Amino acid sequence: MKNYDVIIIGTGAANIVADAAIADHKSVAIIERGKFGGTCLNRGCIPTKILVTAANRIREIREAAHLGIHVESVHADWAAVSRRMWHKVNENDSIRTYYEQFKNVTVYAGTASFVDKKTVRITDANNHTEEITGTAIIIATGGRTHVPSVAGLQESGYITSETFFGAAYPPEPYKSLIIIGGGPIGCEFAHVFNAFGTHVTLVQHNIRLLPKEDESVSAYMLQQFEDYRIQVHLNQDTLSVRTENGEKILTCSDRTNGKKIEVHAEEILVAPGIKPLSDILHTERAGLATDARGYIRTNEFLETNVPGIWALGDCNGQAPFRHKANYEAETLAHNLFSHQPPENWRWVRYDAVPAVTYTYPETAHIGWTEAGAKKAGFTVETAINHYSATAKGYALGFEEGARNDGFVKLVLDKDSKKILGVHIVGPEASILLQPFCNLFYCGTQTIQIREAEIASPTAARLRKLPLTRTLPPLSVYTLSETMTPHPALSELTMWTRYYYEKK
Repeated sequence: MKNYDVIIIGTGAANIVADAAIADHKSVAIIERGKFGGTCLNRGCIPTKILVTAANRIREIREAAHLGIHVESVHADWAAVSRRMWHKVNENDSIRTYYEQFKNVTVYAGTASFVDKKTVRITDANNHTEEITGTAIIIATGGRTHVPSVAGLQESGYITSETFFGAAYPPEPYKSLIIIGGGPIGCEFAHVFNAFGTHVTLVQHNIRLLPKEDESVSAYMLQQFEDYRIQVHLNQDTLSVRTENGEKILTCSDRTNGKKIEVHAEEILVAPGIKPLSDILHTERAGLATDARGYIRTNEFLETNVPGIWALGDCNGQAPFRHKANYEAETLAHNLFSHQPPENWRWVRYDAVPAVTYTYPETAHIGWTEAGAKKAGFTVETAINHYSATAKGYALGFEEGARNDGFVKLVLDKDSKKILGVHIVGPEASILLQPFCNLFYCGTQTIQIREAEIASPTAARLRKLPLTRTLPPLSVYTLSETMTPHPALSELTMWTRYYYEKK
């Protein structure tokens, strides 16, 4: 049985940890059950944003009349858009080739599962197995679509983001589409397909679209969707699906009054959220603690309850974003392979995770919502400024009082004037959010103890210090510990520090 210094399960953000381990001359095993690059590259951030960007251009051209520009028609070449998308996604092959060149790295193609706390079994596509052991094991397996139990859904068939992007060539836009789920994934797909000419019906269980956004942003996006003739049904229980005359019919009922409705479409996209892959890992064999949803519990140092096993990314249940996973991976790489004493270790914090939904327009936020801040006991006041109030906003075509006039909303602590949260809806919201992200991370930070923490001797010792880190605003290294929404264009400026650090 082969033994490695480091076993890494998953090749998304964990590649950052792999690179650090390789540079530290560790023997490394990398296990991947699918394509290299993780969810983001293969079926998440990157392919969806390529489609989103094309959809944005369609809308901008159609709306150019606001600026006095008139275009006869807009023709979308789906085949060309798909080719551009696959050109980028197929970089997964080069990632694998990159790791295979190192003498201290072994790449395993297969599904990982635990045998015990130090042993991992790899099962390949032909059901052949091999077991390896590791001193350090990094779990970064991501998540998968949570498919609800709905009568007739399996029989009628459906698609998810995995199956849509898993096809050799995504199909032409459907004539009609039902989307189950009004969170970021469902709303982004609704925007894309609607812009490409699909009649979209969105069915949402919650009483709001994008329920993790501030209520004002959710209300704005509902209005925008309705203006684009996306049919939205909120507060719905999905009851059943059947097929008639080549169409799929979804029956749902209002959660308040029980009124039933039926919606028809060529296809159904299931996008109500994600679930972890801990069942595939058989975490119970290693004695790993998971929460009620199956996510692996970790502390501020990404430690699990089992010494020598760490978990990062979607599988630990702390915000399913690639930039959050990158941040965790860089924290872990620093702590394990930079040879710094524990007193100089980094830790993760989840009170300032930026989030962007790439609808049209974009939504972006960091920190508390107004309702959340009030519930937490703050004395709250807010400040709102609309795009139309700026010269550039007017140049973009926004006018005061217009239904599409986007805004930035600050949620403030009335007593200290501290910014508790920032919420933006409008063009390039992802870029406009970045200065606030930097502000949230600069200065002196004290370790944030979370209720769901996993105790460890190291963490317990460090908390007695207490542990603090000071991030100077103008230090290039501060950029390393500041989250940047992915894949926002602000990565162009924020990631410049990589080229400095690699000198």
